Amino acid sequence: MSSESAFVRANTARACPPLVPEIELYLATEVTPLWHATEASLERSQLPPPYWAFAWAGGQALARHILDHPELVRGKTVLDFGAGSGLLAIAAMKSSASHATAAEIDGFAVAAIALNAEANAVVVAVENGDIIGAPCAASIILVGDMCYERPLAERLTAWLRELAQGGATVLLGDPGRTYLPKEGLVEIARYDVPTPLDLEDRTMRETLVWQLRP
Repeated sequence: MSSESAFVRANTARACPPLVPEIELYLATEVTPLWHATEASLERSQLPPPYWAFAWAGGQALARHILDHPELVRGKTVLDFGAGSGLLAIAAMKSSASHATAAEIDGFAVAAIALNAEANAVVVAVENGDIIGAPCAASIILVGDMCYERPLAERLTAWLRELAQGGATVLLGDPGRTYLPKEGLVEIARYDVPTPLDLEDRTMRETLVWQLRP
């Protein structure tokens, strides 16, 4: 077992996100203790929050939509971008996708994705690096809750539009983040997602599933 996998097991617990009880993930109950534990483990400070250890509202809504509409991914290749826990890739494989890749730059997230895929008896490939701008052969691109920071959202949106122009279906789950694209979105569904107060400013967020047009 890698040191990252051991860390994930030691600092999280297996639980089911409220909107997707079919999927079990290694999740943290609080952000601050895990954040401190991550910094201590890496002997570094000022690290970004451990986003991978939480099932964010956008990801939950999009995963719920995929599980309820498996025809969207059945027999298709799927990319879960900014995968975090791997929730969307796992939902896709449970919905009979032919192949799912989780793209994630955080090493602890990569370990969590492997453990979460094993816990749900599915196989998920992992791409550990920044793939924005790179060619992508997936026919379905799933993006959960990634529009929280302007530079990232702008780079990501431009790339996703290129992929949509090339024929890919791009679906985003978003609870109203500031940098969600203002144009080229078609609403597909909406869900009320329970959210913890240490992550959000409310206990429930209305979260939409969008399709991004070229």
